[in-house]
Amino acid sequence: MTIVIHWLLVLPIVGLFALGLYMMDLGYYDSFYTLAPQIHEAIGLIVLALMVFRVIWRLTNKTPKPPKTNSSLINTVSHIAHKSLYSLLFIILFSGLLISYAGGQGINIFDWFVLPGPQEFFENQATYAGEVHYYSAFALIGLVVLHSAAALKHHFIDKDSTLTKLLGIKEKQ
Repeated sequence: MTIVIHWLLVLPIVGLFALGLYMMDLGYYDSFYTLAPQIHEAIGLIVLALMVFRVIWRLTNKTPKPPKTNSSLINTVSHIAHKSLYSLLFIILFSGLLISYAGGQGINIFDWFVLPGPQEFFENQATYAGEVHYYSAFALIGLVVLHSAAALKHHFIDKDSTLTKLLGIKEKQ
């Protein structure tokens, strides 16, 4: 289940980052101007639901042991990196909600329904939450790059099964 959730999150997270960057350059008269944020918000809500499920899953199931090729320093750094990935994702997701709910608006899900939200919590909520959202997203993508590099290091340098397990490839006996 952990592997499935991992891969269910990879594409939407990278896609949301790319879409978010693209949306920043859209003009008011662009045909994608109103649809892009709806797609971004709807997928963001799916990612939020998956992340909540992932946290519950992790809390109720045992986590795999670190590879034997890791030193205690690498295990500590890996633990911090994973906690940082989770933290940044939740910061991005909640700041996104604050942006979407600014001005007392709900989140319009493809014109099917509107997910109502609370009124603004503070003045200039969209601006401040937007700054947090933007910089946290870049930090997350930077950490994702490091995370991917670590997986490749495990595979090509350490020659352990970390990456093959994550890809669902059975080890040859």
